[in-house]
This record gives sequence, C-alpha cells and structure tokens, in this order.
Amino acid sequence: MPAPVPPIPTLTVEGDEISIIDQTLLPGEERRLVVATVEQMWEAIRSLRIRGAPAIGIAAAFGMDIAARASIATDRDGFLADLAQAKANLESSRPTAVNLFWALDRVYNRVTDDPPNDVEQLRRIVRAEAVAILDEDLVAGRAIGEHGARLLNNGMVLTHCNAGGLATSGYGTALAPIYVAHEQGKRLQVFADETRPLLQGARLTAWELARAGVPVTVIADNMAATVLSRQPVQAVIVGADRVAANGDFANKIGTFGLAIMAKELGIPFFVAFPLSTVDPSLASGADIPIEERAPDELTTFNGRQIVPDAGRVFNPAFDVTPHRYVTAFITERGVVYPPFDFRVEVAPEPALL
Repeated sequence: MPAPVPPIPTLTVEGDEISIIDQTLLPGEERRLVVATVEQMWEAIRSLRIRGAPAIGIAAAFGMDIAARASIATDRDGFLADLAQAKANLESSRPTAVNLFWALDRVYNRVTDDPPNDVEQLRRIVRAEAVAILDEDLVAGRAIGEHGARLLNNGMVLTHCNAGGLATSGYGTALAPIYVAHEQGKRLQVFADETRPLLQGARLTAWELARAGVPVTVIADNMAATVLSRQPVQAVIVGADRVAANGDFANKIGTFGLAIMAKELGIPFFVAFPLSTVDPSLASGADIPIEERAPDELTTFNGRQIVPDAGRVFNPAFDVTPHRYVTAFITERGVVYPPFDFRVEVAPEPALL
C-alpha cells in the first residue's frame, strides 16, 4: 500500500513570518517567498505566485493579518479603517475566484462583529480567523479526497490546469480524490492537460503528481479529444473558481471545451471544490466576472515573441461551463448529483451520496 500523500505547504505561518511557494518558478525551482506587506501579497496573488481559488482566499486572509499587525492605529475605528483599506486593495488583485472575496469578508466581518475596543485583541482575532480558514481548508481538501476516491477505480483520469495542493492549503480539490485513491492502492494513471498559456498543468500538476508517486502523462490541450476517444479514461476531474446557484461554474480557460468532449463521449465529468467556492448570489454562470489577463502571456513564450506586432490578443483566464455538462460535484460534505441548487449552502440531503 503506498504511503499517505503529505499535503503541500502552499502557505505556511511561523510566528509573524508568512511564506508561500513561488509557483512561477516551478517545476525548475522550489523556493519559498516571505510575504511581509499587503502590497507584496497583492502582487503574489496577481502574478500567480500563489494561485487557485482556495489558496488565494487563504493568502488574502493572511494579507489581512499582515495589515492588522502593520496598523499603527490606537483605537478601534482607526484599526477598522486600516483593515478596510487592505481589504479593498486585496479585492482588486483578481476578480473571478470567489474564495478571495469570501475570505476577506469573513475576516473583516469577524472583527467588525466583535465588541472589543482593544486593538491588540482585535489583532489576535484577525490572526485567529485567518488560521481557521487555513485549517478548515486543509480538512475540507482531505474530505473532498475521501468522497471523490469512491468514484474512482483502477484506470485513467484526465484533469485540466492545477487543482492540487498548490491551489489549496495542501490536499487540493480535483487532485485530492486521486491522492486518496492512490493511498488506497488503486492504480491510477493521470493525463494532465498542459493548460495554455501559463502551463499550470505541465508545470504544477505534473510536479505534484510525480512528487506523490502517481503516474502522470502531460498532453497538449488540443490532444484531449484524441486521448478521451482512444484511451479508456474513466473520468475527467477539474476544480472550480466560482460556482453559481444553478451549478454553472467558472474554471481555467479550456474547461468548457473539455466538458463538451466528455459529454459527447459519455465520460463522467466531475468538479471538485469546497463549499466556500459557491456564490449563491449569482443565479447562473452568465453573472460570473471573467478575468482577462495581459496580452504578453500569449504573445511571448520563453522570452521570445511568437505573435506578430499586428496580431490582436484575447486572453480570458477562465471560461464558464453550464451545469448540464456536470455529472456530479465533489464537495467536503459529499458528492452532489443533479438537480443542482446552491441557493442554500449545499444541495438537499437526497442529492448527497
């Protein structure tokens, strides 16, 4: 039986020192980056040094912790004003992943709802809430893995982008069922889409799976249809950055096309996420804001220009997949089957496995 897969310490806290794995350097170099200011945390999130919906929510929460410790306010009102400024700054880093806003609101509301006027006590409340978000996500990732592993047998799985430990506090979302199934002795082989234009699948997912001893084969994104049609792939598993009330969801660009392929070929299509990724205020995926990133992510590759100056660029970071393409959602509370209704925290109990 394989040894348990250890969680990846995407973000760690040692006293007042907060550090992250700089994911822009992987797989060539595994280096930790100390984040000491709100501005540095904003840059780390915006530049994808830390990425993945749960992970940037955790990072934002600790950005609030940094702001709380940096505040020189001596009274409650001044302290809350400093936190509100940090919150607004961090909210501007990336628009699509709802965990970012959920975590910032949770920390800020926890402080504003608490009666103490003592600034030092308020600082401790901010730190405690950020740590709670980190700890809860670690537990949620493991639970997602336990529930999702029941859906997998020996065989092949395909995934897109990176929804592993690097995208969370340690176990991942889409990769968590793979890790748990691997621990259980199931023989899995994973196809990882490279995920253009920033290659999160090739650089990060393959690095993670190899680290855990799970066989992984990297394919170009435009090879997915061939693999799904010619190989006995038992399931496609992806993560999510925001899930609307009806089950439509946003994930890394290319997910929608992959869902269409799986539907056409009769392959189960699973989406794994913690319930903090649900945004019940949005009726459907049409309401999800989609981040567009800088043109140079497409116009250059490995420092070399690959698009002529006259060429225009459209570079959305995410697409929206309608819920009708989803076989089931895998959450920390269980596996949710259609019909999907996230107007409440989670679908009614009969829809849970």
